[in-house]
Amino acid sequence: MSPAPDERDRIRAAMARILAGTPQRSKGALTVVALALEAGVPRNALTQRHTDLKAEFYERTTEHGAVAEVEQRLRATIVRLNKTIAGKNAELSRLRTDVPALARVVQQLTLENSQLREALAQPDATVVALPGRRTLSP
Repeated sequence: MSPAPDERDRIRAAMARILAGTPQRSKGALTVVALALEAGVPRNALTQRHTDLKAEFYERTTEHGAVAEVEQRLRATIVRLNKTIAGKNAELSRLRTDVPALARVVQQLTLENSQLREALAQPDATVVALPGRRTLSP
């Protein structure tokens, strides 16, 4: 299928509307998809036939100082993920600190349990409450 004779003109007009912030057919995003929609042409018109206009659009976008919507979303996602990573690193650090203490408690309780089982296994075994046991707080 051959391109319409005015295709390049429509793309340039759409480019001007998007950069001016007055899109008529699209949401005005600074993307090739929005430019194609605004110009009323298929996307491959920009990605295959008019690559020079696509490059010009991106150059003008950069010169205009506008940040693409996709880039803004990605930057916001990066900030959110960095906060999540920092929180997870702090949590991991706390857990790594807690593990040795918990391992010692488990070892101590295992030893006491073993001693109590041995004492209970004796023929003349009597169970005696241990004095002054501290309780572990969670």
